Amino acid sequence: MTRTFLISTGFVILAPILLVCAKSFDNDLPVVVNPEQNSAAQNYQNYCAGCHGANLEKFAAKAWMDEKSNASALKSIKNGIENIGMPAFQKTFTEAELEALAAYVKKGVPEDKNKLKPAITAGGVIESEVQKFVIDTVVSGLSVPWGMAFLPNGDMLISEREGKLLRFSNGKLSSAIEGLPAIMAFGQGGLLDLCLHPDYEKNGWIYMTYSSPNKDTLSRKGNTAVMRARLQGNKLIDQQILFQGAPATNRGHHFGSKLAFDKKGHLYFGIGDRGQHFDFPQKLDNHNGKIHRINDDGSIPADNPFVKTPGAMPSIYSYGHRNPQGTAIHPVTGELWVSEHGPRGGDELNLIIPGHNYGWPVISYGINYDGTVLTELTEKEGLEQPVSYWTPSIAPCGMTFITGDRYSKWKDNLLVGSLRFQYLERVVLNGHSVMHREKLLEGIGRVRNVVIGPDGLIYVAIENPGKILRLAPLK
Repeated sequence: MTRTFLISTGFVILAPILLVCAKSFDNDLPVVVNPEQNSAAQNYQNYCAGCHGANLEKFAAKAWMDEKSNASALKSIKNGIENIGMPAFQKTFTEAELEALAAYVKKGVPEDKNKLKPAITAGGVIESEVQKFVIDTVVSGLSVPWGMAFLPNGDMLISEREGKLLRFSNGKLSSAIEGLPAIMAFGQGGLLDLCLHPDYEKNGWIYMTYSSPNKDTLSRKGNTAVMRARLQGNKLIDQQILFQGAPATNRGHHFGSKLAFDKKGHLYFGIGDRGQHFDFPQKLDNHNGKIHRINDDGSIPADNPFVKTPGAMPSIYSYGHRNPQGTAIHPVTGELWVSEHGPRGGDELNLIIPGHNYGWPVISYGINYDGTVLTELTEKEGLEQPVSYWTPSIAPCGMTFITGDRYSKWKDNLLVGSLRFQYLERVVLNGHSVMHREKLLEGIGRVRNVVIGPDGLIYVAIENPGKILRLAPLK
C-alpha cells in the first residue's frame, strides 16, 4: 500500500490570549479562552473568522485600515454592510464589546496589504484550483451540528451534539424532535451522526449514533450506541437500539462515530479507544478502537471476519484504531475509507481491509500531547500502514466522496473536514494513493461534517456558531 505523508502548515494563530486545556483531545473540543482576557479575540474567532480568516487575512485593502481612529471599523461591525452580505452585530454585542472588536480587527490586519485575500462573502465567487463555486448559508442558529440527513421531501434532519434532533423545512428550524433515547451529552459525547436507510422511502428507517449512558449507574459512564427509528410528525417512533458499545467508561472522548451504508445494506461505523489506548484497541473482546459492520436490523453479517473467533466481538470489521470520525464508501469500488484522529500528529486516512489491524497504539506517526514519545515504531510487520497521514494533526472530522456530475472536475474526489485548522480538504486519489490535495474554505470555522445532498451539492456543517453551508458550483 502506498503511503503519503501530508504536512499541514495552516496553524491557527490567535492574538495573545490565554489558552486553557492544552490537552483538548484531538481539538475535538473548542479551545477554552479565559473570559477575562481578550474577549474581543474570542468574539472574532466565533463570529468573524469564518469569513475574514483566523488570522485576519481575508479583507479587501480599504482606507479604514490606515485611519487613526477605529470609527469606520466600528461602524461596519455595528451596522453591517448589506450589499456584500456582512451582518450587523449591534444586537449581538454591547457597545463596549463592539468597540473592543473594532480595535482588535484594526490592530490585527496585516501591515503588508499584499498578504490580504478576498473575504468569503455570501454569494461571492470562490475560485479553487479547478472549480469555481459560491457559498450559501442554508441554516444558521446552530451550536455543534454533527449529522445531516435529507428526507425525500427536501427537509433536512440535523443532529446537535447537545442532544437535540432538529428538522429544517421551508427555510425554518423546527422545535426539537421528540422521542430520542437517553443521551450522555458531555465532552465529545452527545447526539452524533445521522443517516437514512438506503430504502428509506419504503421502510422509513432513520439511523443515529449517540453516547449512551450505562443503565446501571448514575455516574457519567457509557459508550457509543446505534439506534434506528421512524419519524411521525415531530416525534420518533418504533425506536430500536441496534448496537451498544462495551465496556462503558467514564471518559468523555473518542466516541467515533460516522455512519455509512454499502450497496448490500451493511452499516459501518467506528468507535474510538475511549481514551484508554492500552486497554482496548488491540484486543478483540471489546468494541472500542474498532470499525464495526452490522446488518440494517443490528444482526451480524455471517461473513464478518471475527464471527468464529472465540471471545471476539462479532461486529468487529477492523481494529487498532484511535478515534475514527470519517466513514465513506468509494462510489466506484465500494471500498470502505476511514479518517481518524491521531494523537499530537499522525492523523490517518485508511483503506479498511476486513480483519486487519491498523496498529494503534503499537505504531503511530504522532506523539503524546505533552511532547513525549508514545511509541518508537511507525511501522511493524502485520500492522497496516495508513494510505496517508497528517502531521501536525488537522483533527479530521466528517468525510465524503463527491458523487454525481455537479462538480465535474472534482468527481470521485474525497472531502475531509478539519476541526483544528478550520478548512475543508479536497483529496485526489489514484487507486489507493493520494495524488494531490487542496485546502478549501480556509478559516471558515471548525468543520464538523460534510455530505453530498440529494441535489448533488456539497453541504458543510461548521460549529460555534453552528451553520450549514452549501457549495454551489459554477461552470
